[in-house]
Amino acid sequence: MPESADQTGPAAATGRYTDAYLDALRLKGDDLADATVEALFTGGQVPRFNTLMRWFTTSGQDLPVGLPDAARDYLQSTATPPDWVDWPTMEKARQFFIDNDVHISTALSFASMPACYVVPHVARLLSTTHSLDYPARRMAETGQFTVYLMQPDAFEAGGRFLPAAQKVRLLHATIRRHLRQQDRWPEPVAICQEDMLGGLMMFSIQVLDALHRLGVHITPDGADAYYYAWKVVGAILGCDPDDIPPDLNAAREFSDRYMLRHMGPSPEGAHLTRQLIDMYEQVVPGTLLDPLVPALIRYLIGDTAADWLQVPRSRFDTLVKAAPTLLNTIEHFEDRGPWAAQLSDRLGRLITHLELSSLTRGRVMHYAIPEELKPAHGIP
Repeated sequence: MPESADQTGPAAATGRYTDAYLDALRLKGDDLADATVEALFTGGQVPRFNTLMRWFTTSGQDLPVGLPDAARDYLQSTATPPDWVDWPTMEKARQFFIDNDVHISTALSFASMPACYVVPHVARLLSTTHSLDYPARRMAETGQFTVYLMQPDAFEAGGRFLPAAQKVRLLHATIRRHLRQQDRWPEPVAICQEDMLGGLMMFSIQVLDALHRLGVHITPDGADAYYYAWKVVGAILGCDPDDIPPDLNAAREFSDRYMLRHMGPSPEGAHLTRQLIDMYEQVVPGTLLDPLVPALIRYLIGDTAADWLQVPRSRFDTLVKAAPTLLNTIEHFEDRGPWAAQLSDRLGRLITHLELSSLTRGRVMHYAIPEELKPAHGIP
């Protein structure tokens, strides 16, 4: 049954995401994180907070002495995952990641990030936070965050995921505050709930779609578990749990509506994509395989989006379509026995960590609150 235009409850209850419902999400931020950030700035405590938090990196670690009260209250209230988490499903998601880590890294790099850039206001937002000249930082932060999430101890004492998520949530709130204070955003709320949910779709639905496009065999249980993990991440990062699509079907409907509402060409999107291509061409040894980078992006996001992002055509555009055949060959090798699957998994983890190391240059990425935003192209 179609929803009424004035519905305010979870649209996923009926599987319909109307423009009115999504418009309402554009007016919502993250009350807890926003209040914490406001207290830190009002009290002039941001530099102190950043200094103390630089060494707060693992769950179960004592909070730094001297933290501002607002920050201490926030960190204590967000120190544990939601009480509704289904841990067996989270373990399935972790195993799914281990089995497909190279493919997932490929999808994140060459499908998810360009999908972000094809939403003009998201590309514009990204250009305010990392400038148009440092795509490696964005990719390194995303890769490190995902690796933290999929570790066996991600939510246990000693795990690095929850502290990273707490910092990312405050980072988003800080960007909202800066853009509002500087009158640099045309809408009431930057990084609103609709865009936060849209971001979850980039790292869940868009990844699964890219895996399918690559010819990676995915079981329904594996896909469901992978989305479930990002649903948990969404709640931890400040998405309203009532608004997060409850399952894969609802998530796909939300993703389709979000992209149809917002996607299109933009100068920022094209520039970010060019920087992304340049970055990975530098990562790939030599120059012979450089055309593979734009070819893979074009294959995974389609010609229309690729043209919007000004992805160049290359001699590899046809060759890259053989990727499913190559991956099927690898899967047949894995099926030869447990030793083959274990070897493939270890090789996959090695490649993933080598890629992350090349982006971070061996450093741990720190998620600090920016005291100000750097001027960025295309921002009034």
